[in-house]
Amino acid sequence: MARKIVEFDGTRYVLVLEAELAALEGRDFPSIAEDGTCEALSFIRASIAQDIVRERRRLGMTQMELAEMAGIRQETLSRLEGGKHRPNVRTIERIEAALTRRRSRT
Repeated sequence: MARKIVEFDGTRYVLVLEAELAALEGRDFPSIAEDGTCEALSFIRASIAQDIVRERRRLGMTQMELAEMAGIRQETLSRLEGGKHRPNVRTIERIEAALTRRRSRT
C-alpha cells in the first residue's frame, strides 16, 4: 500500500485511498477526515501494529513465540500490538527478522 505523507499547518497527515479505508480493521486507527487524511504518526503506529498481528497470526505464532524469536519481552510485543508502545527501529527490525525466519520454515 503506497501512502503519501503531507504536512498541513505543522501537522503531518497520511493520505489514504478510499479503497484502503475499507480494509482497515479499526485497530486503534486515528479518525480519518472526509478528505481521507489522518495524523501520520498515529496512523503509521497503528498500521505497523496491525501488520505485525496479521502476520503473526497468519504464521500461527503466539505473542510469546514471536517475542522469544525476536529477542524482546512478550509485554513489549503486546503493548506494540495494542498501539500502546512506540517502537524503535531496532525493535521493528528484530520482529521482522523473526517473522522472516518463521516464513522460511513454512
